[in-house]
Amino acid sequence: MTSETSPHAGHRIALIGAPIEVGTSEPGALMGPAALRTAGLVRALSDLGHAVTDHGDVVPDGPVGGRGLAAVAAWTRALSRAVEDALAAGAVPLTVGGDHSLSLGSIDGVMRHAARERRPLFVLWLDAHADFNTLETSPSGNVHGMPLAALCGEPGFPRLFAEPAPPPLAPTDVHLFGLRSIDAGERALVAARRVGVTDMRTIDEFGVVAPLRRILEHVAARRAHLHVSFDIDFLDPSLAPGVGTTVPGGATFREAHLIMEMLHDSGLVRSLDIVELNPFLDERGRSARVLVELAASLFGRRILDRPTLPAEATPGDAAERG
Repeated sequence: MTSETSPHAGHRIALIGAPIEVGTSEPGALMGPAALRTAGLVRALSDLGHAVTDHGDVVPDGPVGGRGLAAVAAWTRALSRAVEDALAAGAVPLTVGGDHSLSLGSIDGVMRHAARERRPLFVLWLDAHADFNTLETSPSGNVHGMPLAALCGEPGFPRLFAEPAPPPLAPTDVHLFGLRSIDAGERALVAARRVGVTDMRTIDEFGVVAPLRRILEHVAARRAHLHVSFDIDFLDPSLAPGVGTTVPGGATFREAHLIMEMLHDSGLVRSLDIVELNPFLDERGRSARVLVELAASLFGRRILDRPTLPAEATPGDAAERG
């Protein structure tokens, strides 16, 4: 949703499937886009008055064999073009996956678009993990734990992006929200590069409103393009078990909806990823349905419209009148 239009207006949404699992060692994430479609993602967004075009699933550039950087690069370049084309056409790209290495492509496409428009870019990373590992710091070697490091220009990621590549993403223009699991080498990099962090300890102490409000005020003041990358493991696994990297102590249902509602109200979100849904690990489509509900909240669904109350009124008064 762009800051130039009302956050309540209908938008053109470009749904882009990214059935990618070459960045992880856990099979099943390639079924994520199909599961979200089956759970009613297109209909949920269309019912809110948005014009949704399903562009189908992206096909990687050339054959993809095995896993690792070479396989991820083929997806990265194809996804980058799809996202850049959607933005150029005036749509909000919604890229659904698929493991988190897909964000190498989606954010590269956003970076190219933002550079062409001479507009700052800010990335809000809703995730249990920092995803700021390099090949040297990663204990697993899985690329889905490395996209932010690669996008921010850390060494050791050759030939991932099509040439000419835009300048790297500034680490200070990234904010990790909901962090609760980080590797030792990754922790040192995040601190050294001054990446913004709101971890679950901060959320436990202060809630989600104050930290997120500060982030959104910063983005609005810079008139930046806000890209949101939403990993399902941001949520507590009791709420959404369909992910290969579960970490206890994640966001609750109400916290997650509040975040989505605040993002919608800000009118700043111009591109979005939903990643790491693994239907093979899910319980009867439960996680996919939760993600569809949260996506609908980000794009404007409310349980009730919130009336403007007189100064002397209370929320309880409004409930009684309803």
